[in-house]
Amino acid sequence: MHYVYLIRSISYPNRTYIGNTANMKQRFEKHNSGGSTHTKQYRPWELIMFLGFKNKLKATAFEKYLKSGSGNAFAKKRFW
Repeated sequence: MHYVYLIRSISYPNRTYIGNTANMKQRFEKHNSGGSTHTKQYRPWELIMFLGFKNKLKATAFEKYLKSGSGNAFAKKRFW
């Protein structure tokens, strides 16, 4: 499985991050331990949601969509 996930900083609630991974638990722990350069300064993080895909290409395409203009508006309205 490949997962697209949305996380939000607990300390800075206006900071959000969208990513994808094959190992959700390990990746979330990496964000909260400071192992990711893009998210370490806004720790700790809370998991808002994740979606599982059988196909890595579909997960990557959905992540890209959520980071696009219309996808960002959709995520903001539905998930954040």
